[in-house]
Amino acid sequence: MAERITGTPDEPWSVERLGAELKSYIGRLGHLWVEGEITQWSNSRGNVFGKLKDVAGDSTVAFNVWSSTLSRIEGEFSQGDRVVALVKPDYWPRGGTLSMVTAQLRHVGIGDLLARLEALRRSLAAEGLFDAARKRPLPFLPGVVGLITGRDSDAEKDVLRNAQLRWPGVRFRVEHAAVQGDQTVPTVLAALARLEADPEVDVIVIARGGGDFQNLLGFSDESLVRAVAAATTPVVSAIGHENDRPLLDDVADLRASTPTDAAKRVVPDVAEELSRIAQARAMLRARVTQHVARETERLESFRSRPALARPETMIETRADDLARLTARADELAGRVVELGGQQLGHLRQTLRALSPQSTLDRGYAVVQAEGGSVLRAADAARPGDRLLVTVASGSLDASVVAVRPDDAATA
Repeated sequence: MAERITGTPDEPWSVERLGAELKSYIGRLGHLWVEGEITQWSNSRGNVFGKLKDVAGDSTVAFNVWSSTLSRIEGEFSQGDRVVALVKPDYWPRGGTLSMVTAQLRHVGIGDLLARLEALRRSLAAEGLFDAARKRPLPFLPGVVGLITGRDSDAEKDVLRNAQLRWPGVRFRVEHAAVQGDQTVPTVLAALARLEADPEVDVIVIARGGGDFQNLLGFSDESLVRAVAAATTPVVSAIGHENDRPLLDDVADLRASTPTDAAKRVVPDVAEELSRIAQARAMLRARVTQHVARETERLESFRSRPALARPETMIETRADDLARLTARADELAGRVVELGGQQLGHLRQTLRALSPQSTLDRGYAVVQAEGGSVLRAADAARPGDRLLVTVASGSLDASVVAVRPDDAATA
């Protein structure tokens, strides 16, 4: 069959027409699902530009994800992920480039598991299970450390050996459980429940010596994560895997990078604590010595003052003041007594001058009727009335013989 040729050398297509025809033809292809490995993932202002490589061969195609589409895609993607993408071929005439505009993007295989785990991580985080505010502090020196780990595992040996090196008196209650496979979740949950029920256990360590992603899936199980979040005893996660971080690390009260690191976190170092005690004692001794020396200097300063060096000077000074005040008091008291005597003599003279006795002393007498009233006029008495006559010295009983009124007074 002969190849169909469009146009002629005399009437060729323009480049612009070729681009328009290619864009129209490619645009009719519609959407299609394609699988491959992301070999390039570049985010520019919210839009992603990347390349997708065939899983078995070397073919590569460019793709882009606009920001509006990226916001609707669940999960996180990066270079090396194996994905399936719903794409629509698009030709750009100006640049002469072919690209796949991505409408949907999903992880394949392990990537799909990671996407589901990431969705669960976001859901649990939204509930607040990973919040730092709800994480409980570890005790300074736990009475008993609960350890959940595999039987005869290196993780168990590392935790026990390093903890006892740091604090020889530390006590452990070890609960063995499966740390990979289908029995991981039920056995770890059972061990956690037993340690939670023991009132002597102050902290619980869940330890495993690392491993690949699939072996660690049990430590991202939702039921295990929620059980750790609900535990009243602080829980330390010591899974020891940096790349694929299980959800247990996020919900635990403390994440240790390795089982050895967990041993260092749950018990203090006896040598370090003894050193701190020695430093504290030395500091306290220095502070006390400085305080005593400072107070001794103050006491010496007080003792060198005149009041303490010769205390009798205070008495002598006060004795002079007392003698001066005593003399002053005697002088004032004498003046008060003298002035009082003068006032008393003056009052005595005044009293004597006003006293009826002085009148009697001059020869006058006081005449009183029987009722005790003083007679001031002769006509106030009648012949025969009895009278009491008081003279300067003594008194006389008398009777009226005759009444002689004062003629001048009656005129």
